[in-house]
Amino acid sequence: MDRENQQPQRFAVELLEGESLSHFLGRFRRANSLTITALGKITGLGAVVGRWEKLYLNPFPSRQELEVLADVVMVDADRLAQMLPPTGVTMKPRPILLCAVCYAENPYHRIEWQFKERRGCDRHQLRLLVKCTNCETPFPIPALWVKGECPHCFLPFATMAKRQKRC
Repeated sequence: MDRENQQPQRFAVELLEGESLSHFLGRFRRANSLTITALGKITGLGAVVGRWEKLYLNPFPSRQELEVLADVVMVDADRLAQMLPPTGVTMKPRPILLCAVCYAENPYHRIEWQFKERRGCDRHQLRLLVKCTNCETPFPIPALWVKGECPHCFLPFATMAKRQKRC
């Protein structure tokens, strides 16, 4: 087989229950040493993949776009669709929100935290955090959550649970 036509081997990344598309794409890119630009080129979707990483879903991803992405990330398109807000639910891409108690239990960003009508964590009855409880730096997009800590003061997200207030 001609080496120039070979596709590089990609590593599958498991989807996590309720995980946001942004967080998943960041994990997939890191596992496969890809930039967002490279992922956009591989999928043929271009800059739209970068918008999805930033949780900007307007226009909403089409079924065809999800199928193209699914083929590259080796995940079923229906599972990718579950990483998006349900029909009729509005999402707020900023500020990035976090339940530190949920994150301490399972370290990944949940799509439900970004739902516009969401006021707090339903599981823990706590307000969602909008910034680091130590230095007040806003949280970066979930795709950039490599170590699960504040990018400014390095306080672990799980540690922030102590300062979360009841709803």
